[in-house]
Amino acid sequence: MTGAARPFDWHLHLLWLLIFPALLALHTWATRREGYRATARQRVLFLLGVLVLVVAVTWPLGDLAAHWLLMALVLQRLLLTLAVPPLLVLGTPRPVIARLTRPAAVDAVLRVVVRPAPAVAIVTVVAVATLTTGAVSLAARSDLARVVIELVVLASGFVLWAPVLTELPGTPRLSALGRGGYLIVQSIVPSFLSIVWIFARHSLYPTYAHAGTVVGLSPLLDQQLAGFLAKLSTIAVLWTVAFVIMTRAQSAEDIGRDSEPLMWSDVEREIERAERRQRRQRWPGSSPTG
Repeated sequence: MTGAARPFDWHLHLLWLLIFPALLALHTWATRREGYRATARQRVLFLLGVLVLVVAVTWPLGDLAAHWLLMALVLQRLLLTLAVPPLLVLGTPRPVIARLTRPAAVDAVLRVVVRPAPAVAIVTVVAVATLTTGAVSLAARSDLARVVIELVVLASGFVLWAPVLTELPGTPRLSALGRGGYLIVQSIVPSFLSIVWIFARHSLYPTYAHAGTVVGLSPLLDQQLAGFLAKLSTIAVLWTVAFVIMTRAQSAEDIGRDSEPLMWSDVEREIERAERRQRRQRWPGSSPTG
């Protein structure tokens, strides 16, 4: 950043501008065949997910988040973790997701992150590590580092939603109460930094020391408002989803219907896992994920 830089100066986000069309092209290619076709609703959801991603990481929000306002950074993180992942997953046909997660290494990771405890731990570690003073300063200095951090945060969003989204094949089905409780925990534990921001007596981020030049906010007030934004928004979104999940499950129970029917892709994935276990037993020296 130079002394002449201004908050709303336009910048070209070249790496992301390459990623966006690649995402859309891959989705179109993956859903072109019979049995893998996306419905109109899925196409809209996927496109909406990409558009929200565009808003989160490019001008102006991406630039404000990198150099000017902690509130902008918090809003960016909220979009990357709470909005983009579920939209992309819900916008992708289940057979495509099954194919993407079929490789042994990917499936091994999936089996870990769909469990609530590891998911909470991973999301918390990413949230804290990427919001340290050093990480924020690094993102402000390096475009490449900023993109890498944004991708890590986006990946943590997929982890956050993994125990809840039933589109992932071969994952243990938590009860509605279990998923609701998990979301409530996710709304509290990873965002504990927001409490620090709210009650801190001085600004913790030199990167945003000039925040008053943006919208008249002092760095400390920007930090405090960012804390409220992070905490209240996370609670509002995750508690609302938890309420909807439990309400739908209760409605399904009232009419005697299984709210989460077993899908063939779940059975197929368990068969594949059993075959891998048999191969490992025959070849003890082979890789655990092979």
